[in-house]
Amino acid sequence: MADTLDVAVVQLNSQDDVAQNLSVVGKLVREAAERGARLVLLPENFAFFSADTARRDVAEPLDGPAGPIRSALSTLARECRITLIGGGFPETSPNELRPYNTLAVFDPQGELVARYRKIHLFDVDLADGTSMRESEATGAGEEPAVVQVEGFTVGLSICYDLRFPELYRALCQRGAEILVVPAAFTLHTGKDHWHVLLRARAIESQCWLLAANQFGRHPQARTTYGHSLVVDPWGTVVVEASDGVGLALARIDRKRLLEIRRGLPSLAHRKL
Repeated sequence: MADTLDVAVVQLNSQDDVAQNLSVVGKLVREAAERGARLVLLPENFAFFSADTARRDVAEPLDGPAGPIRSALSTLARECRITLIGGGFPETSPNELRPYNTLAVFDPQGELVARYRKIHLFDVDLADGTSMRESEATGAGEEPAVVQVEGFTVGLSICYDLRFPELYRALCQRGAEILVVPAAFTLHTGKDHWHVLLRARAIESQCWLLAANQFGRHPQARTTYGHSLVVDPWGTVVVEASDGVGLALARIDRKRLLEIRRGLPSLAHRKL
């Protein structure tokens, strides 16, 4: 069992052109791998960022013949010999008008080894004028999911899930040591809540946490916050991306996690 894992969180400014977005993804994933990352996390909407109703036009299955998004991720993971997490893209569902928002995990052989369909959908009217009804054009998932990556148990989530600590408790109960939060977190909410919520989830779960966010302006007048980062199990931000498109790298250390869990055994003290 490995004691460390080098990871990267990728920050994008995705638009409504799948081919162009995947081209940028490819460049950054290859850079991350060249710099030593073994696990690379992409943000939500990495392949397509537009109106929710437009997502159905680019939705593709994760079973059966591979579409362009699945093919690109599989090829990148295999060529770079990494675990690649596609943080949220449209997966076809039984209701063709409401594809899932799905996170997909590909191993270093390019095989799909896990998927997670976003459970909590973003239905809000924000003070800055942003109005979102994700549930009108997206099917909701139902099950928490974890995956093994080089001996670490990784708990999967997407963006708005971050506001629901019971999901992360369920991931801890499944053995999570690392949590991933790919996101398209808005500027309006991000400037006040992004760091607070991410640090809180890491502290209460006593897990390492990787958060990859979108940055800047997107179609439909969406503006996202950026600040992709890695948090340790004590709640300390160990690395954070600057504004713009790019990536941030960190080393996950199992010893640090075990020291914190032994020194403050709150997970063992749960009553409810």
